Amino acid sequence: MKKNEQKIKIAFIYHRLATFIKKDLETLQKHFDVEPIQWTGKRDILKIAKGIMRSDLSFNWFAGDHAAVSIFFSKLFKKKSIIVVGGYDVASEPEIDYGQLAQKEYKKKLTQFALKNANLVLAVDRGLIKDAETNAKVTGEHIDYLPTGYDPKYWKAKGNKEKIVLTIASADNLSRIKIKGLDTFVKSAKYLPSTKFIVVGVNSEAKKYLEKISSKNVELIEFLPQKKLLSYYQKAKVYCQLSLREGLPNCLCEAMLCNCIPVGTDIPGIKNAIGNTGFYVTYNDEKATADAIKKALAEPDKKGEMARKRITDMFRFSYREKGLTSFISNLTKKEGRRYGFN
Repeated sequence: MKKNEQKIKIAFIYHRLATFIKKDLETLQKHFDVEPIQWTGKRDILKIAKGIMRSDLSFNWFAGDHAAVSIFFSKLFKKKSIIVVGGYDVASEPEIDYGQLAQKEYKKKLTQFALKNANLVLAVDRGLIKDAETNAKVTGEHIDYLPTGYDPKYWKAKGNKEKIVLTIASADNLSRIKIKGLDTFVKSAKYLPSTKFIVVGVNSEAKKYLEKISSKNVELIEFLPQKKLLSYYQKAKVYCQLSLREGLPNCLCEAMLCNCIPVGTDIPGIKNAIGNTGFYVTYNDEKATADAIKKALAEPDKKGEMARKRITDMFRFSYREKGLTSFISNLTKKEGRRYGFN
């Protein structure tokens, strides 16, 4: 940036400051003048309006109610706008009450408004572009692909792997259990009684349910902060991502960077992460999952090294940083060139 050139001003709008959202915020603060604005409900409408008035661009993580409010004021004040979609916001699984587009009609309309009227929608996985087109009925003309990124210097192997199979998912109800395939994970453990299975992130109703269907070799651990997850990744030889649907799964990518051999369902997002470095199973098939885990446990350590290399090669955070800054700079400068991973 030239000495007298003014930084681009960004209203960074979010509902919950998850680790990956916080990482984007900190990254944008390195390059731009960023005002974080948290949405907690309707009382924050005026706060968002004022923030956008002061900014050149609104940056919204997820296409929820907060994004609809943000996009409305962005259009009203003629400011540029970006929405990042991560999975839930373009999902529609009414059978298990999952997805922003499976909720009440007014919530669906708000999501559609946000996605249709944003200047740019960034999907963390290409499969989400199709979801947005199918479930939200938006065209893909203003949707691009920019995956989340990970730090291979932090997420790395240490010491010898143990005969541990790990999965991590924030879950406090039955819907989250089903969408993340946690019931399949704990049921598969009974076929491998001498192997330790660990689930991290369950509490409340979810933990009680899983306790009832788990064998003795399953350990259920409540939510842990990200910094405490590293040791679990480093000990586990196999990591499972058995979801019904995903964007680009953060925990799966972190585990692979720690040389965990991945076992995952054969769906977009998970396939994008694993490639040919792990094993695939059909969703909700506990016996096939146990068989795949058994094969993964028998693999040499080199298989885990391949998993790490894939994430390092494809999903370094430096790639996301470059993509974000390029998209924002070009969108505010009204240039035609597009950057990203298409």
